[in-house]
Amino acid sequence: MNNLTTLIKRLEAATSRLEDMVPSISDPSASTNGVASLPESGLTAPGADIRGGPGTPQQQPMAPLPPAIDDFDALINGDVKTFVNMSEEIGGLVAEQSAAVLRAFAAERKFLIVTTKAKKPDIQSPVYMEVLKDLQSTMGVVNDIREANRASPLFKHLSTVSEGINVLIWVANDTKPVDTITEMLSSAQFWGNRVIQEYKEKDQTHVQWAQTFYRIFKSLTGYVKQHYPSGLTWNPNGIDPLQATEEVNNPEQSSAKPPPARSLAGGPPPPPPLATFSNPPPPPPMPPNGVSTSRSPADMGAVFDEISRGESVTSKLRKVDPSSQTHKNPSLRAGSAVPSGPVRSDSSSSRGKSPIPGKKPKPESMRTKKPPKKELEGNKWLIEHYDTHSGMLEIAAQISHSILISRCARTTIRVVGKANAISLDNCSQVSLLVDSLVSAVDVIKSMKFELQVLGMLPTIMLDQVDGAAIYLGRESLGTEVFTSKCTGVNLNLPPLEGFNGENGEEGDYVERALPEQIKTVIKDGMIVSEMVEHAG
Repeated sequence: MNNLTTLIKRLEAATSRLEDMVPSISDPSASTNGVASLPESGLTAPGADIRGGPGTPQQQPMAPLPPAIDDFDALINGDVKTFVNMSEEIGGLVAEQSAAVLRAFAAERKFLIVTTKAKKPDIQSPVYMEVLKDLQSTMGVVNDIREANRASPLFKHLSTVSEGINVLIWVANDTKPVDTITEMLSSAQFWGNRVIQEYKEKDQTHVQWAQTFYRIFKSLTGYVKQHYPSGLTWNPNGIDPLQATEEVNNPEQSSAKPPPARSLAGGPPPPPPLATFSNPPPPPPMPPNGVSTSRSPADMGAVFDEISRGESVTSKLRKVDPSSQTHKNPSLRAGSAVPSGPVRSDSSSSRGKSPIPGKKPKPESMRTKKPPKKELEGNKWLIEHYDTHSGMLEIAAQISHSILISRCARTTIRVVGKANAISLDNCSQVSLLVDSLVSAVDVIKSMKFELQVLGMLPTIMLDQVDGAAIYLGRESLGTEVFTSKCTGVNLNLPPLEGFNGENGEEGDYVERALPEQIKTVIKDGMIVSEMVEHAG
């Protein structure tokens, strides 16, 4: 009995002491750096206020991200992550380079956040270059992987990504950033299409890899058209760009504030820091019942075990009555949603059937005529669907312009100035007059084609051309002509310098036909080919 009395007295004394051990927040001397501290004696006056006083700092909630940043995150988590996963399937240098691509997109994301916080600096100033430093360095890593592995069998893959990563410099185009994306896509396709051509019969993974990379450009084009159609926007009332860059690169330090005072009774914990690419968010909390909704590998194994049981899997399915089967009752097909045409199936009943032949393309005469188009998109001229155009169609070209002429007929086209290259596809009776070109004229599947060159032209490439007359000038006598599956191609050469006709006038052009027949013989185990000449 005495022991029980003693125990009760000790409990009452401990309870009394705990009630007295409460910090006095109302006393300014009892707080250090905004955090309540206990006095040395551990005692306070009765009735002391245990709530935070007016001087206690409060934790500010994190501001939501702008819609432009949210959409850019969706692009990274969507098409960019899909490309990275496809690269990891190929592995090796391709996977390593894709990881650098992901870091480059993360660096551009930080740059976009800086633009929402800071005023626009002078583009020529060191401040602007300092803000862009992380983006430029990560893009450089992507290119360095290509340059250091030129002997790799996957060099075409590395070149595709190295040329395409420059698409991130759209942020420096203050007028039409979409043009930059289109131009960089063309550079990437130069190598990417070679990858597709090489692997389309060997491994579809590489083909899908290239197409996945192309989709990033398509998504980025839609993103820029939605948020920055006329160039990148900055915050006119923002802070200094370098300060904003420091806050974005160190979100934990910039957002760190003295924690609020907490009483002994406890309080809600502060919110977690903003998730970044270097600081991933914590895993989601467990459901209230404590059961996770994700399937474990064992659960998936059980599913496949059920599937592998064979016919017993379908034992509980309801059997369809013959009166409800459409293949036995044609009248039911008239009012049902079952398509009337043949349906392809992978079942054993349809494997013996021959595949449905594809629809043949309509002849050119039966196709709907489209309106003519002459448009400059970025650095590309598009000339399409001109038919029997009256007069001469002139194109004012520059040295960086490429010209694509497609599906034109009975039209004369004049290219004024020095252009980069000209491609003519599926045309008939088109006459082309060119001043000078940097690279080549490429003619594909065209008939009765005429070309006259006034200045310099390094190369002419003809593929499936039926009937062509090419007039070269004295400056273009060094032109190289490549032909494939061509007939009736004639070169018209200018008279030799100083040669005059009968009346002292300049002589006429001399026509020379390109060979169409080749004779091939075997000599000493080597194949020797020579032209077939028809004399007389």
